[in-house]
Amino acid sequence: MHWPLTVRLSIFLILLMFGGEFAEAAALPKMRMATDIPESIIVPDRIDTRIGPLEFFDGFPKAETVRRAYDFLDFQRGVDVFLDEMRAASMVALREGHRQLGIMDSHQVAVFENLMDSKSLWLTANSETVYASTFIDLKKKGPTVIESPPNVLGILDDMWMRYVGDIGNAGPDKGKGGRFVILPPGHDGDVPKGVHVFRSKTYGVWFLLRGFLVDGDTGPAVASIKKQLRIYPLAQADSPPAMEFKNVSGKVHNTIHANDFHFFEELNSLIQEEHAQAIDPEVRGRLALLGIVKGQPFNPDPHMRKILEEAAWVGAAIARSVSFASRDDSIYLYPETDRTWFNPFTIGNHEFMTEDGWLNRDARTQFMYNAIGITPAMAVAMPGIGSQYAAACRDADGEYLDGSKTYKLRLPPHVPAKDFWSIVLYDAQTRSMLQTDQPFPSLNSQSGEVEMNTDGSTDIYFGPEAPAGKENNWVQTVSGKGFWLILRLYGPLEPWFDKTWRPGKIEMLK
Repeated sequence: MHWPLTVRLSIFLILLMFGGEFAEAAALPKMRMATDIPESIIVPDRIDTRIGPLEFFDGFPKAETVRRAYDFLDFQRGVDVFLDEMRAASMVALREGHRQLGIMDSHQVAVFENLMDSKSLWLTANSETVYASTFIDLKKKGPTVIESPPNVLGILDDMWMRYVGDIGNAGPDKGKGGRFVILPPGHDGDVPKGVHVFRSKTYGVWFLLRGFLVDGDTGPAVASIKKQLRIYPLAQADSPPAMEFKNVSGKVHNTIHANDFHFFEELNSLIQEEHAQAIDPEVRGRLALLGIVKGQPFNPDPHMRKILEEAAWVGAAIARSVSFASRDDSIYLYPETDRTWFNPFTIGNHEFMTEDGWLNRDARTQFMYNAIGITPAMAVAMPGIGSQYAAACRDADGEYLDGSKTYKLRLPPHVPAKDFWSIVLYDAQTRSMLQTDQPFPSLNSQSGEVEMNTDGSTDIYFGPEAPAGKENNWVQTVSGKGFWLILRLYGPLEPWFDKTWRPGKIEMLK
């Protein structure tokens, strides 16, 4: 057959262009056991992804693909560790902050005798109650006794910020004061009778007391704490060490975990000192794959260090997004009408478990990045007991709160708090009290200075300068700095829980 020249040229060009593929196909013999392979289980020779192009030889990853895969795996694990284990790093940083204040043993207690002011870097602390705080070392001291004063809110958390127990108004002593024994992990010895017993999953335990002001005076709470709080090893019950109370109000110190590579060093220090069973094997395994292993030095090479540095920063970005721009409607207290106010305890329980029985990691991240101290009293609806919280970082128009502007918040009449309410402003960067010319960036109903409107409502103002005549109801902000706030109700009442009482929106004044 004699084809025209144009046809022959076309066939030649086709063979030239696709000859390689035809040759390759021809080179693959038709095997007797061959079947049709589903395309879904075949990896193409090239995949374009967010981590770059991934290339293969018949399923075998090429060298550059292997590098990209491992870098991404290490990065992903680093981000997950940051989000899941920030609670542990936070406790390490909190204890280090105590050591900066000279609190080295459990019989030494930091007391904010004149309240905590904004020089102290604590995650969302308040300026309305007297804090008394220390750490207990059950490995060194063994079972430890706490003798508690009455009328306090006290919590005990382990080094992964897991709940150990309540002391005081929300505890088994019901605010009357009592004797408690904290047992170390695995303790199987005798336990004294007539005491309240708590068991910790870690050797390290954080103990925090909050005492209440009397007519705006910290003196009675401080005196009660110093007179009646005792902490000592059970083995030394007959001759306990003398208590040392250190007034740390106004003392500069930092209790906040790092957002860079140092985060992983903080975490490693805890892994080295605690027993292996403090966390489950899956968590230990994930840490081990990043080089954090009990009994081994943590010394990643420069490449791995760079990956973990980036992982920490990305983890912090995710934590801030979950905290201040949540895509979960359940976080908002009144999602149908107002997305201003959100709940730090989204799930409604201190373990962040849903009604369906799964752990909401985002809810845990949101709390752990911005707060310290886990107790059911903060999350469970107990009218008249404990405390409840509502946070806000946006105005009525949905814009982030900006310290350059002036805002007004109206609290309707009859704020449902048996004890008192307070509003504290926080720095968007540090999540600590906003540092301004005011030592206490807050207002509360127990001061006697906040003025109410004739209908019983209260207008609160936030801005760089007080509106004329509103000085008693004003909290200062810093121009150019973001801020957010928390409304606290101490002794919350039923109208809070059934939502018949709601705080207003935060309106920017023109």
